[in-house]
Amino acid sequence: MLSRRTLLAAALVLGATPALAQSPAPAAKLPVVASFSILGDFVKNVGGDRIALSTIVGPNADTHVYQPTPNDAKKLAGAKVIFVNGLGFEGWMDRLVKASGTKATVVVATKGITPRERSKDEPQDDDDHGPKGKKADAGHDHGPIDPHAWQSVANAKVYVANVRDGLIAADPAGKDTYTANAAAYLAKLDQLEAEVKAAMSAIPEANRRIITSHDAFGYFGDAYGLKLLAPEGVSTESEASAKDVGKIIRQIKEQHIPAVFLENVTNPRLIERLGKESGAIVGGTLYSDALSRDNGPASTYIDLVRYNIRQLSGALTK
Repeated sequence: MLSRRTLLAAALVLGATPALAQSPAPAAKLPVVASFSILGDFVKNVGGDRIALSTIVGPNADTHVYQPTPNDAKKLAGAKVIFVNGLGFEGWMDRLVKASGTKATVVVATKGITPRERSKDEPQDDDDHGPKGKKADAGHDHGPIDPHAWQSVANAKVYVANVRDGLIAADPAGKDTYTANAAAYLAKLDQLEAEVKAAMSAIPEANRRIITSHDAFGYFGDAYGLKLLAPEGVSTESEASAKDVGKIIRQIKEQHIPAVFLENVTNPRLIERLGKESGAIVGGTLYSDALSRDNGPASTYIDLVRYNIRQLSGALTK
């Protein structure tokens, strides 16, 4: 009978891999920070196993009114790359970066996207309408620029390309991995956009009008033919006045707007009131500025868009 040593030697001669061979230890992962959960999902899909990702504003949390913590500064201090939305979305980010003393590269994920400017008919942020009547932090006032660019899937593809390029610049050895991961995810986004267009085209054109909690879906509306009216401004720190609420209720009735929608990052009382007093359907919850938790219906960007489309279709095709 051949000894174990003889069998092992024979295996080596024949080019087989012994069962006890060890795979090389993985290289240290690239420490990366994303400002909020939706952007974090883009980074995760492109970075894969080569990155160690931390996200500042997590699921179901409101980036507009977020208050950074010392732990957030610590995350930034240890990062090599920081991904932000830009367009004024994270009004607190510049202060946090400065306070952290980080040497990380800050990548603006909306670079190359044409910012959407709100029309005069859309509600504007007002520094006098902060929470509990207090003056809002100027960092939360977006002015005429809408920062919610990810609501268009075409824009999401730009985010992904910027994330890919940012990771390659920080970790050139991972170029092939980041390029392949981005290409695979972009193909999924192509399919997603086709689904969105098909779903929206199936909704009668006269029904493509809704009310939402705050003005977060302008890019979606522009891209897919949905007319939106928000009783609050782009920032969730901007509160609708009693006069605004009355105006919205009259408009719902006069224009026969079929549905009003809650959002996962805003207080539901206003929309519930609008639905009750106007007779419009409360069509459910739309995910706007944040993902759901892992056990929720919108734990990834793709799931978020699909979930929102199901909510819109269900309410507007009745």
